[in-house]
Amino acid sequence: MTIRIGILGYGNLGRGVECAVKQNPDMELKAVFTRRNPETVKILSDTAKVYHIDEAEKMTDEIDVMILCGGSATDLPEQTPKYAAMFHVVDSFDTHARIPEHFAEVNKAAAEAGKVAIISVGWDPGMFSLNRLYGEAVLPAGSNYTFWGKGVSQGHSDAIRRVEGVKDARQYTIPVEAALEAVRSGSNPDLTTREKHIRECFVVAEEGADLKRIEDQIKTMPNYFAEYDTTVHFISEEELLRDHSGIPHGGFVIRSGKTGWENENTHVIEYRLKLDSNPEFTSSILTAYARAAYRMSLEGQKGCKTVFDIAPAYLSPKTGEELRKAML
Repeated sequence: MTIRIGILGYGNLGRGVECAVKQNPDMELKAVFTRRNPETVKILSDTAKVYHIDEAEKMTDEIDVMILCGGSATDLPEQTPKYAAMFHVVDSFDTHARIPEHFAEVNKAAAEAGKVAIISVGWDPGMFSLNRLYGEAVLPAGSNYTFWGKGVSQGHSDAIRRVEGVKDARQYTIPVEAALEAVRSGSNPDLTTREKHIRECFVVAEEGADLKRIEDQIKTMPNYFAEYDTTVHFISEEELLRDHSGIPHGGFVIRSGKTGWENENTHVIEYRLKLDSNPEFTSSILTAYARAAYRMSLEGQKGCKTVFDIAPAYLSPKTGEELRKAML
């Protein structure tokens, strides 16, 4: 059976989902929903149509899973509970500190509507979360370490763009090399947030904007920049397009731990990502979890889930027999 996919929001993430659906023969893109005038939005697919976001609630019988591609700062806290009351949904909410409250809001809406909602799907939170869990379970006497970058953070860049007076922005997360090497040595260093990463921001300001206010607002933004050494560069729109048009990213999850009666043996588990396109990779994960949401709905499951709740077999188009034969 073909899984009918809807995309809510057609920015970099939405376009990535459209490309990912093309690579999955058990899926078809049914519709793209946008806050813009649909006539101005050109999509890649010939078979799907673009609708205004207000039309979504009229199409609950035509969409199996709605993939929500808005930002975590302001879009998803409102959109995910709203649309989880109408569709099975998947989102990429990535404000780690607010995941518990987001889960509670979405779970209430999805459970009452009998829908499956999967939140915080991506590579972090998401794939990195799973590797942190696996590492801790396998090596209980040890420590988890997560490093991001060097790369463009979509969520952090979006947060900067929402600051008054900012026309456009890119934010790079950069691991501190000395901290990374200390972790790889197996010495289990005790590192603060500030010791592990720096954040570098390239900002195009509106004409006449108060640059000092913008810089201060960025550097003191809770959950995004306040806990880090952050540098803000003001550049022209031409410079941003010339030097910062790509969206690469990556990172590491490392578990360093001990085994043995006297903890005499050291082990280091490392999971690494190196991504040409952060949004396209995130979109590919969202699309796989859309399959999981659909399969779980067929079993009568409902409510909010995270990557911790979903067996890997739900993500694959292969049957259990095929997976056991080819991958186990």
